[in-house]
Amino acid sequence: MHWGGLTNGALLQKAQTEFDVFLTGDTNLSFQQNLTTFNLAVIVLEAQSTRLIDTLKLMRDVNAILTRIQPGQVIRVGLV
Repeated sequence: MHWGGLTNGALLQKAQTEFDVFLTGDTNLSFQQNLTTFNLAVIVLEAQSTRLIDTLKLMRDVNAILTRIQPGQVIRVGLV
């Protein structure tokens, strides 16, 4: 989508016009941005890294959350 290099705020602004849910591995995003102001739901992956081998373990929970998450809501998903 050629969105590389956008700041977090600009990225979220663009994302809310194209998507319903923003999936991120940036665990600091919710501290850097007021995510409730965007017309977008956010799922934050709390894994050992953003590599597929680490995030794949969270996808069952992510799929369950996708059925109920609402715009402006932020849900953190991590291994217990």
